[in-house]
Amino acid sequence: MAEKTPNINATSVDGVPEVDLRDARLAAFLAWLVPGLGHLYQRRTGKGLLFMITILGTFAYGMYLGGGRVVYASSTKPPIPMGVNRQALAKALENAGRWHYYCQLPVGIAALPAYVQTWRVESGQPPIDLFGDNFERPPYTPDQVKYFNGIGRNEELDPELKSKYFQSKDHAGNVVYHATEQQQWNHDRNYMFELGTVFTMIAGLMNVLAICDARWGPLVALPPPDEKSKDKKPDKPPSSD
Repeated sequence: MAEKTPNINATSVDGVPEVDLRDARLAAFLAWLVPGLGHLYQRRTGKGLLFMITILGTFAYGMYLGGGRVVYASSTKPPIPMGVNRQALAKALENAGRWHYYCQLPVGIAALPAYVQTWRVESGQPPIDLFGDNFERPPYTPDQVKYFNGIGRNEELDPELKSKYFQSKDHAGNVVYHATEQQQWNHDRNYMFELGTVFTMIAGLMNVLAICDARWGPLVALPPPDEKSKDKKPDKPPSSD
């Protein structure tokens, strides 16, 4: 007995297959939460697996390139300017901080720990130790490192400079001092940090398209109206009987 395909209900008047989206809003939420999950819920298995593998694979590859440090939210405060003066706009941009995260967030649950980690740091709590490496935590300032028991600091740094700077070494072995840990990450990973950021952003933006597909269905190119009229069979004249 042939299997039924529940996602194809019927054929529309224009000859285009209609896709059963089930609960489209729930499917869109599931597609945001885990790429491809909304399509699996709609029983569009092939598309769901394709989105899941490509989007999560792109995101994971970006994290690998950036040493696991390219996804983080620099602030949990909304970047909404309270007014139109220069100070208000500057404060909004400061709160926006890591704007790349707004492109990474659509990938769903894989990017959510960054917001939680930043919220904990801003609340004075240490980040959660996910996967043994403070997964997706924001970069520390020297004051925050001192507060969080010196996590991530190099003990070889001169005591006088230790409270003010981060350090790393260049290719020649010279010590380089950084005012923030973000500068250290950019220096140590070099162009790989930027590449990792781009890959994770692409993954998030790709999932935006997948969410739209789960919510409103596939985009179908309809034939022009004149071709429809040509394909349409003329009505039979009424019989004279």
